[in-house]
Order: sequence, then structure tokens, then C-alpha cells
Amino acid sequence: MAIVGIGVDVVDLARFAEVLDRTPGIADRLFTKAEQLSAEGHELPLQSLAGRFAVKEAVAKSLKAPAGMHFHDCEVSNGGAPEITISGSVLKVAEELGVTNWHVSISHDGPVAIAYVIAERV
Repeated sequence: MAIVGIGVDVVDLARFAEVLDRTPGIADRLFTKAEQLSAEGHELPLQSLAGRFAVKEAVAKSLKAPAGMHFHDCEVSNGGAPEITISGSVLKVAEELGVTNWHVSISHDGPVAIAYVIAERV
């Protein structure tokens, strides 16, 4: 096994809330409908959305942040441990780099959400 890349991202919750409030439709551009809801079908709290956004940014960084990647092509789910499902532009880059496994961690504390992603090749 070899590490292809590591990504980390930190999201300030207050700043993220401001962006969501002042930019109509931004949540739909950043997240799929499934990502915006809990397993029970309720809207996710701000800290959960911020964590999912941090994962998407960390995934891009782990892939060396090439241009042309789309937010909807990395879907974050959390039925316990966070997981990602990639498609389209993100899948294309991951395949080019030989990524076969992902390790994802999200945490929230006080005013921030943070995510770490490791892209791995077997």
C-alpha cells in the first residue's frame, strides 16, 4: 500500500453560515440532496454540513486539487463512520492517480469543523 495524498480542511462555522445565508442555492451547488439530510430525512445541522464540506475540500487536496472537479462528484455520508462515494470528475482523477481506498475523519469542536482524508493505492 502507498499513500497517494493527504488532505485536511478546517471550516469556521460562523463564516460558513454567512455564506449559506447570503448566497441563495449554494447548499444545492455544494451538496447533493442526500447529503443535506440525516438518515431520518431531517435537514442536517450547520456543523454537519460544514464537516461534509471540509471532507470535499480535503478530498480535492488529497488528489492535488486539479481544476475541473465538481462538488457533487464527491458525496459524503455518515451512518456512523464517514464515507465518500466518488463519481464523474473526482473518480476520473482518482483513477488516474491509482486511488483504491479512502480514509476519512470528521470532527467538530466549538466554532470549527475539520476533516482529514487519506487517498491510498493498494
